[in-house]
Amino acid sequence: MAAASQAAGPATGPQLSPEAAAGSALFQQNCAFCHGHDAMGGETGPDLTRSKLVLSDTDGSKISEVMREGRVGSDARMPSFQFSASESASLVAFIHASVAAAAKLKGGRRGVDVADLQTGNADAGKAYFNGAGGCAKCHSPTGDLAGIASRYQGLQLEERMLYPRNARSTLTVTLPSGQTVTGVLAYRDEFTVALKDSNGTYRSWPAAGTNYKVDSPASAHEELFSRYTDDDIHNLMAYIQTLR
Repeated sequence: MAAASQAAGPATGPQLSPEAAAGSALFQQNCAFCHGHDAMGGETGPDLTRSKLVLSDTDGSKISEVMREGRVGSDARMPSFQFSASESASLVAFIHASVAAAAKLKGGRRGVDVADLQTGNADAGKAYFNGAGGCAKCHSPTGDLAGIASRYQGLQLEERMLYPRNARSTLTVTLPSGQTVTGVLAYRDEFTVALKDSNGTYRSWPAAGTNYKVDSPASAHEELFSRYTDDDIHNLMAYIQTLR
């Protein structure tokens, strides 16, 4: 049993200092569900042993600040924790120990490096963006995509490029009078279509007999899957990474 526990990862084992061992216990209670028992990524949280913030933290202040303040955003949600100074220090010690343990792992990589996604030709990607890919019909490098490569890196950026999340669909309804009503798609099934207009008002119509059109941004990305070549994806990714 001892050998099995030792193989589980940096969360356990005599290699941890007493402070880091105390941090491990706290981590398992409060952080492991999201970040994994070994801090290498879990259900919803990132791999802390590859985190830029963690790797640049030398005195524990950066990690402690995130634990204390939490993070709130569309892609980064973490509650704040009111740990004591000694508890924070022990957690920092455990996370740093996990980084050191991860660096010693043999025989395989745990993820995708940013360098893996920088093999394309940015000029060719820009041409694809403005041409065959049709990306410029919906997106602008100086508009919605401005600075996107500063907010997301590596695989996270590529995932957003291929599988856009929270992309809101638009519903346009043509009334019998010929007037059109457009808004964010709020509901749709075989019986009802509904939208929220620019004033936030919810409006619905019976699906049968109603002249309507749904514009789904995600659908355009899905349609590209059957047309993408490997070069298209690598080149487009190279171009997107220039939008800082």
